[in-house]
Amino acid sequence: MKKILALTVLFLLAARATFAQQDAQYSQYMFNGIYINPAYAGYKEVLNIHSYYRAQWTGMEGAPRSFSVAVDGVTNDGNVGMGVQVSGDKLGAQSTQSVYASYAYRIRLNEEGTSRLSLGLSGGLVQAGIDGNLLNTLEPETHAPVGKQTSVVPDARAGIHYASERFFAGLSASNILASRMSKAKFVNIPQPRMHFYLTGGMVLPVNENIYFRPSFLVKDDPGGPSSLDINAFLIFQDKIWVGGSYRSGVKLYEKPNLQLNIKSQNAAVAAVEIFPLPELRIGYAYDFAVGALQSYNNGSHEISVAFSLSQVAAKAKGLVACPKFF
Repeated sequence: MKKILALTVLFLLAARATFAQQDAQYSQYMFNGIYINPAYAGYKEVLNIHSYYRAQWTGMEGAPRSFSVAVDGVTNDGNVGMGVQVSGDKLGAQSTQSVYASYAYRIRLNEEGTSRLSLGLSGGLVQAGIDGNLLNTLEPETHAPVGKQTSVVPDARAGIHYASERFFAGLSASNILASRMSKAKFVNIPQPRMHFYLTGGMVLPVNENIYFRPSFLVKDDPGGPSSLDINAFLIFQDKIWVGGSYRSGVKLYEKPNLQLNIKSQNAAVAAVEIFPLPELRIGYAYDFAVGALQSYNNGSHEISVAFSLSQVAAKAKGLVACPKFF
């Protein structure tokens, strides 16, 4: 019975997604903000390689699987950040792949350059697709797509990001072009929706070796549900991050086209990030649903790995990089 219900839920999600699709959800975006804001490119001021893999709702057939790899760094004395990101997302019969190049102009707000306002822009391509061979309906009048169908469209993202040694805030928009493409390109294929992200946070010293890092993320889809993440981490000697998040649906404003009886899917997240080497970061997050899907899956697992090439060179020269908390 559980499997039947799970498959039914997934099919309904896939059916809705033939009209529009939400961005993939990551729980460790706080470890590298470039995934939600192109203005973040170059923030760490080292050549940074970062990757995610997420298995959502494990135990449910056709549940979401997502991955992303990003490379970013700085040039022009740290005043310009640049990056490249490749992502893939699969939910049941639908899939999305994308590639973006990011540019961020980083404005110094103090002489030391520790406080900056960044303006970022990304451009790239998105391939959305659906495999009709994986869809089976229980109602004869429902016609599933035949075979594999894909569409490739250009896209853009934009954002602004402020960071000092203790505070940060950012605002960004994704799927700016893809969401405005002709509907003819998305007859049976999920079309990306435009999303907005508002973030903010701070770092508060507890003592010489421990910092407290609270933050939030508001994610808004004008045509769908909005969500709020409240995050809190303890950072021990710049080597271990331990904390978690709570994600909940929120009502920001009236949305006439939003399904009236839709229920928010709340989730709690436990996460840890460790630094086995100064240049190597490994993170893990476990999400467990709080709501209707709680009984039909075994939670979500997400792992991230990052490597800072410039820190290897700095270490060889005897230099010490300034820690970056955002």
